[in-house]
Amino acid sequence: MTLFVLAHGLVGRTDLPIPKWLFGWAAVVVLVFSFAALAVLWPKPELQEERGRRFFRMPGFVDPLLGLIGVASFVAVVYAGLRGAQDAQDNLAPTIIYVHFWVGMAVLSVLIGDVFRALNPWRAIARFVAWIAGRVSKEEMPAPLVYPARFGRWPAAISILIFVWVELAYVNRDDPSQLAIMALVYAAVQLIGMSFFGIERWEDRADGFQVLWTTYARLSPFRRRSAMVVARPPLNGAPLMSIVPGTVALLVVAIGTTSFDGFSNGPVWGSLGPNLSKFVGDLGFGLSARGELANTVGLVGMVLLVGLFYHLGIRGMTNVGRGHTTRELAGRFAHTLIPIAFAYALAHYFSLLAYQGQALGYLISDPLGHGSNLFGSADAGIDYNVVTATGIWYVQVGALVCGHVAGLILAHDRALAVYTNPREAVRSQYWMLIVMIGFTSLGLWLLSALTS
Repeated sequence: MTLFVLAHGLVGRTDLPIPKWLFGWAAVVVLVFSFAALAVLWPKPELQEERGRRFFRMPGFVDPLLGLIGVASFVAVVYAGLRGAQDAQDNLAPTIIYVHFWVGMAVLSVLIGDVFRALNPWRAIARFVAWIAGRVSKEEMPAPLVYPARFGRWPAAISILIFVWVELAYVNRDDPSQLAIMALVYAAVQLIGMSFFGIERWEDRADGFQVLWTTYARLSPFRRRSAMVVARPPLNGAPLMSIVPGTVALLVVAIGTTSFDGFSNGPVWGSLGPNLSKFVGDLGFGLSARGELANTVGLVGMVLLVGLFYHLGIRGMTNVGRGHTTRELAGRFAHTLIPIAFAYALAHYFSLLAYQGQALGYLISDPLGHGSNLFGSADAGIDYNVVTATGIWYVQVGALVCGHVAGLILAHDRALAVYTNPREAVRSQYWMLIVMIGFTSLGLWLLSALTS
């Protein structure tokens, strides 16, 4: 049985025993102790240059095989969405999109690296078409257009914001056919963009999912370098992220949207949301539009709030040393938000992945919801004892604390590289410590609000 609520297309259990006193103490004690330890035990930059050793060589057939699997999975999800039962509980599409794709791919990216690049269906299609065109055409293929530098990662940030808007605000968020159509539209946009600007450049800048999963993969101890898989220290990939427009926006969107997802299920939004919806209704909008517009305001507002908080922390850092602007430091410290964004996602969606992820067992046997039993598992259920509420609590709190400690490590290491004076580097991080404490407290409060 799947679990659905109006505020969130697919959710896991929310009976999580998080004591309220943990908010401040967990944030202050752990982060302040980590800050002090870094100031004493971490005197020079250690993560600014790429490190690692060769792990193994990837066989040549792996990429085409994974690409084929990605395309087949995409086709199956779209077909199920269009032709299957239009009930989210019985159709393969919503669970695959909201659980295994949106949550599971983030976890896989951190654990084993940029796996989505190999599975990316529109990338596989574009590469196959380019290969065929190169074989058939007798003339050299025209060079792709130059991707505008000012666009940076803004298209990716906007794409993720739109996806989460669909998940949290769109009234037909669980409609399988609507999800299938949107998936086709997104794939078409990616193929068109790749055809104009080149496959690699487009997916590294404008493909929202590819950019986000690649960003999370920078935390992974594994990296793909051509055909070679390299083992590296965890977090080593984050400081190497290029600084382009839209990078901060992407990470702020990732944190802010997840924050609103938790906030919208808590008591504060439970009282604020209806009042905002009533106000929208007084302006003449219909019942469906009221909820969508209210949630849109809340979603965008939370993203802006997260962005403002990060900006204020960076602004404070400009008081240390000379010659550093807010814009420069915001870009140079943007990678410190990567572990925070992933920590928020893991803490918020872990129960969803642990419980609703099991639905794949019966959905693959009856993907259309028409009563088939292709693999003999159509009668399988969801085992809610696979992890206890206490276990979920440990994972969620651990993810938030570890994610923010990782952000503090990355910030300290970058400060040592930015500021020539070690004392200035430590002083600059007083502001980052405040940012990390604030984000940790917010994350724990959002989780606790679900149990109030």
